[in-house]
Amino acid sequence: MDCCYRILAINPGSTSTKIAVYENDKSLFLKTLRHNCDELEKFEKVADEFQFRKDIILQELANAEIEIESLSAIVGRGGLIKPVEGGCYIVNDRMIEDLKKAERGEHASNLGALIAHDIAREVKDAQAFIADPVVVDELQDVARFTGHPKFERKSIFHALNQKAIGRIHARSMHKKYHDLNFIIAHMGGGISVGAHRKGKVIDVNNALDGEGPFSPERTGTLPAGDLAKLCFSGEFTLEDVKKMIKGKGGLVAYLDTNDAYTVEKAADSGDEKAKVVQDAMCYQVGKAIGEMSAVLKGEVDAILLTGGIAHNKYLVDYVREMVGFVAPIVVYAGEDEMKALATNALYALTKEIEIKAYK
Repeated sequence: MDCCYRILAINPGSTSTKIAVYENDKSLFLKTLRHNCDELEKFEKVADEFQFRKDIILQELANAEIEIESLSAIVGRGGLIKPVEGGCYIVNDRMIEDLKKAERGEHASNLGALIAHDIAREVKDAQAFIADPVVVDELQDVARFTGHPKFERKSIFHALNQKAIGRIHARSMHKKYHDLNFIIAHMGGGISVGAHRKGKVIDVNNALDGEGPFSPERTGTLPAGDLAKLCFSGEFTLEDVKKMIKGKGGLVAYLDTNDAYTVEKAADSGDEKAKVVQDAMCYQVGKAIGEMSAVLKGEVDAILLTGGIAHNKYLVDYVREMVGFVAPIVVYAGEDEMKALATNALYALTKEIEIKAYK
């Protein structure tokens, strides 16, 4: 490669902001900035965190003596825009408008494009991109039904990491991602479990606000009847219930922490409540994987466990005991999202892939 491109990747998650700087495909800098509940609780909406997170990013770059004027591109994690096919998109005015309105939901990933665009405006000739946003929608039609025509299942999940891990594992098998079937569970601030059939995610839980396993701060699926009663009890506003489902659910609701590692250590130390709650989360992940094995009709080449919580050996062993009979289980603890973001931006700059326009 004749040209040298320096790329800043930004990945805002519900409890952290990950940043990385790559020079072509070489990593120069990687940092995870963690945010506790107290830091984020003062912001009413995710969009209100924009300046807080941008300032931290710029300060960390300054500390590392990385000048933003040296950047060729800034690539952010894609947020809750309208459903799109997978790929790399230039951040345009239509995307910015949709993310600021947040009509499709509030999520930290919305900030990726907003911050990337704002930093790019300060750098001559730098471009801002997103890649494989959380709204990548490849659901098969039958998976969209809920049981009532007023509701339709939505594809909102950790598309970037799931697809990156799928490609990595396919290469380890000396095969192509589009030729294989995987069940991939991303376990972080939210948990998504997807059925990947020949390169398409044909079914996956809405990991943002109301499906699948509970996670460090989300409730996952709730009993519909009980939820309806709670909503009309007069005790809670709509915003209260939405916050309960996303932000103050899961481990936060049960144990008053969104740190899965803290829960793991407490359970190891004999805390019975921490242990039973952790077991319940493990159980729900295993059950979700079992559901996706049915979606793929048992034709599963591998089950891949990824995300920060995949570092938890107890969880991995629990899930393996539940669903190890389905297919080999391979662990990719953490995530490869930063490299995936930077690689997409690099290929866009070198014209190896199409730069798509959001419409």
